Amino acid sequence: MRTGIATVCLAGTLREKMQACAVAGFDGIEIFEQDLVTSPLSPEDVRKLAADLGLTLDLYQPFRDFDSVGEDVLGANLRRADAKFRLMSRLGMDTMLLCSNVGTATIDDDGLRVEQLARLAELGGEHGIKVAYEALAWGKYVNDYEHAHRLVEAVDHPNLGTCLDSFHILSRDWDTAPIEAFNPDRIFFVQVADAPKLSMDVLSWSRHYRVFPGEGQFDLAKFMGHVVRAGYSGPVSLEVFNDVFRQSDVERTAVDAMRSLIWLEEQSAKWLQANPASTDGTTGSAAAAPSRALRRRYPMELATLPRVAEPAGFNFAEVRAADTAGLETLLGQLGFTFNGRHRTKNVQLWTMGHARVVINEEPLSVAAGAAAAGTAAQRPPADAAISALGFDVDSPVIAAARAQQLKAPAVPRKSQANEEVFQGFAAPDSTEIFLCQGSPDGTAAWTREFGENLQVPAAGPAAGSAVIDHVNLAQPWQHFDEAVLFYTSALALEPQPYAEVASPTGLVRSQVMLTEDRGVRLVLNLAPLLQQEGPAAGTGHRRTYQEHVAFAVDDLVATARAARDRGLDFLQIPANYYEDLDARFALDPDFLATLRELNLLYDRDADGEFLHFYTATVGSVFFEMVERRGAYDGYGAPNAPVRHAVQYDHVHQLTRSS
Repeated sequence: MRTGIATVCLAGTLREKMQACAVAGFDGIEIFEQDLVTSPLSPEDVRKLAADLGLTLDLYQPFRDFDSVGEDVLGANLRRADAKFRLMSRLGMDTMLLCSNVGTATIDDDGLRVEQLARLAELGGEHGIKVAYEALAWGKYVNDYEHAHRLVEAVDHPNLGTCLDSFHILSRDWDTAPIEAFNPDRIFFVQVADAPKLSMDVLSWSRHYRVFPGEGQFDLAKFMGHVVRAGYSGPVSLEVFNDVFRQSDVERTAVDAMRSLIWLEEQSAKWLQANPASTDGTTGSAAAAPSRALRRRYPMELATLPRVAEPAGFNFAEVRAADTAGLETLLGQLGFTFNGRHRTKNVQLWTMGHARVVINEEPLSVAAGAAAAGTAAQRPPADAAISALGFDVDSPVIAAARAQQLKAPAVPRKSQANEEVFQGFAAPDSTEIFLCQGSPDGTAAWTREFGENLQVPAAGPAAGSAVIDHVNLAQPWQHFDEAVLFYTSALALEPQPYAEVASPTGLVRSQVMLTEDRGVRLVLNLAPLLQQEGPAAGTGHRRTYQEHVAFAVDDLVATARAARDRGLDFLQIPANYYEDLDARFALDPDFLATLRELNLLYDRDADGEFLHFYTATVGSVFFEMVERRGAYDGYGAPNAPVRHAVQYDHVHQLTRSS
C-alpha cells in the first residue's frame, strides 16, 4: 500500500513537514495550498526537496467553489484553475483535488455540473493534470460520494475522476459497499481520517476533531476493504484536521500518523479475510465463501504485521525514584514482602501474591527519555513516578518485532550472563513497556536474580491471590490519541468508550484499554496539568497529574485493617461521602460503619460490587487496593470525583504549609 499524508496534518513550515514525513517513512505527500503560499520555497525548490527526500508529490489541494455557478463566475474559476495547473506543472504534480461547491453554488442542476466539470477536465488535459472530484459532507448541492461519482461517469473524461474521503463518507453514515462497483480507473485518490462519534455540525467536526486511523470510532477497515475490492491501487493518504496535532512536535506526529496507516493496512487485510467477496459480488462469511474467492488477489497489496495474542496479564509495575524511603514504607504497610535487591542493578523487588512492584533507584535513562520525545522531562527526577510496566505475552520476541514495525522506539536494558533479557519499547508518555515470557502458574523467572528473600511481617490473608488489577497512567494532552493507537496496535488492547470525570482542576478524560478476559486493564487519563505553587513557582515547572497501580485482593476489609495496624496513611474520605452512599444504596449500618472506619469506598451495579481504598501519594504515585465481588467490571467511577477532590486539597495543604 502506498502511503501518503497531507501537509495540513502537521505543525511547522512546509520544509519541516516534508522532512518529518520522510523520516517517518511516508511514500508521498499532499501539498496543502496554504503551506505552499506561506513558504519561502519556490515550486522548483519544493520539487527538488521532495526528490531529495524520496517523497512523491501526489496531490495539490484544495480547489474550491468551482461548479454549480453562472457563466460569469465559471469564467473566473477556469482562469484560476489554469493558473493552478501551471503552478502544478512547476511542482511536477499531476493530480488536483476539487471539492464540491459550498460557498458560491447557486444553480442546482446536474446537467450544468456535468458541462462545467467537463470544461475543467478538458483544461486539465491540456496541462497534463488530472482532477479528483470530492463530495464534501457539507456541500451545498453535492454531498454524497455516489452523487459525485455519477457526475464523473457522466463527464466520461480521462482527466476527471473521484476522490474518496473516509470522513465525508462515514460522518454521514453512507453505505460504503457501492464503492466496489466503481471503475477503479475513475478513483483518482483516497483519503482517510478517523474521528470520535460526536453530536455536532459536520463542518466543525471535520475541521477540529479528525484523528488518525485507530484513534477514533469509524470503521475504516471496512471502508478500505471496499476500496481494495474496487481495484484501486493508488496512494492511501491521511487528511486530518486536528488542533492538537497542529500544535505538537512535527516529527513525532508524523511517526504517529505513519503508525496509524501501518495499523490500518493490517486491519483492512483482516477485514478482507473475514469478509471475502463471493462470486456474485456480495460479501459473505469466510466459511461460506468459495475457495477461489478466498484466494483472490487485488491490485493493492496489503502488508500485515507479526501476529500476537493479547497479553495474559501484568508481570510487574516499576516505580522510579531517587529517594525510595516513602515507597518502601508504603508497600510494607500495604502488606508487600521485600524480596531483596537485584544482584547487578540498583533496584528492589516487592511482592504480594502474584503482584510484583519493582522500585528503581537508578537515574532516568537519557536515551530512553529522548526515544520517547522527552516527555519524561515533565516529571522531576526526584519525584516517584511509574516508569515501566511488564506484560506477560506468549512470545516476547515476536511481540517486540511487531511493536518495532509500528515505529515504537526500543529501550533495551543492560543484562549480564544468566539474566533475563527483556524486550522493551517506549510508550508515548515515556513509560517503558517490557514484554515478559508468561508462565501458567503466574511466576516470573527473572525474580531469581534478586538476593536472599528478606521477610517482613506476614502479608495477611489476601496476599496469596493478589494481582495487579489495573494501572492508571496520566497522558500528556498533546499525545493522548497517540497513546490510544499505540496500545491498541502494539499490545492488542481494546479501547472502551471514554468517560469524563470531574476534578477541582477540570474534567479528566478517562480511556480504559483492556484485554478481552480483563487480564490487563490499563486506564489512560487525559488530565489537566497542575500549576506548581510555592517556592518552585515561576520556575516554569508544571507537575504532572497523579498516577497509580491498583492491586486486587480477595478480602479488602481484612487487608485494610492489617494495613491500618501497620500505620498506613489512607486517603481520608469526607463524612459527606458516606451520607451520600447511604442515601444511594441503603447499606447495612454495620457495613457502612466499617467503610467509614477504614476510609473504604464502595460502588454497586447490576453485576456486582466494588470495594476499594487509596493510599496517600508519594511523588506522583499512589496505590489502590480493590476487591471485585460478583461480575463487577468497572473502576468505581462515581467515587473518582471524591478522590480527585481529596488529593487536590491534600496537595494544596502541603503547598500552603511549605
